[in-house]
Amino acid sequence: MTWIFLAAGLILAGLVVLGVTGARAAAAARALSREVAAAKSRLESEMRRLTSQEDETTGLGGVPSGLKTGTR
Repeated sequence: MTWIFLAAGLILAGLVVLGVTGARAAAAARALSREVAAAKSRLESEMRRLTSQEDETTGLGGVPSGLKTGTR
């Protein structure tokens, strides 16, 4: 009878360890999800800012400033 109580206690202890580990993993996944969402938001705002600017290498004629046509 003692062996049955010992086995039940070990099973319960194992389930407690698994439950605590699972709870920690779920909390870490939620924190990582928040960080990824914040990084995505920052990147999207920077992408909008950068794509709204004019291309600095293109001159008035639509030719990049370093590529003058007709000159050698």
